[in-house]
Amino acid sequence: MNKSGVKGNTAQALAHDFVSETVTEAEVREYILNNKDFFVNNPDVAERVQVPHKQKGTVSLVELQGSQLRKKVRQLSFKLSQLISIAKQNEEIYKVYADLNLRLLRCTEFAEMQYTIEETLQDELDMSAAAIKPFKGLFALPEIQQRLFMEKRFKDTDFFFGRLSQHEKQLLFGDSIAESVALVLLGDRRDLGILAIGSADPIHFTPDMDTLLIKQLQEFLNVSMPGLLHY
Repeated sequence: MNKSGVKGNTAQALAHDFVSETVTEAEVREYILNNKDFFVNNPDVAERVQVPHKQKGTVSLVELQGSQLRKKVRQLSFKLSQLISIAKQNEEIYKVYADLNLRLLRCTEFAEMQYTIEETLQDELDMSAAAIKPFKGLFALPEIQQRLFMEKRFKDTDFFFGRLSQHEKQLLFGDSIAESVALVLLGDRRDLGILAIGSADPIHFTPDMDTLLIKQLQEFLNVSMPGLLHY
């Protein structure tokens, strides 16, 4: 009995070592991936394979695949809902900008233009602050401050999205809250001024934002603003 048991254990150990040395996990994986019909030809294997599961202990391979599929469906449904929500928000924003552009064309004074932008962006888009800082005229931003923004925020682009220093926020918005901002350089020659929009949300404006809608607003201001500035 003892000798038989020893021999049996020895044979099992040798078999285990032989399998371990000749067939690796990577080879098994590659074989299954390269033989797509393996589980079709061997349906009993798929049912008998037991996979560790955090909540259920162990589950069959078929059950695991079903669970993973349901998870993917939920993820896709969530992403689709997000895309639909974003599309609706973009449509609403587009309508606000389209109406704002028409109102700007009707302005006859710079103060009226400033008020129109503040009212629209704050009331309809829930922005915390909005301002136009021209580079020339009665309301001009001092030249030293112009250079500050040109060198720091507009060196290689006409747009800036993100966060400003406390000093910069004070220059553009005064005491209004602006945890994140969108800055737009105005003028075909970059010499007209700055449109500044502030949000109370620190992540509302981020560097990767699209410029399509705000670029249209920039173009409208480039056309309508010069005639309203008194030099």
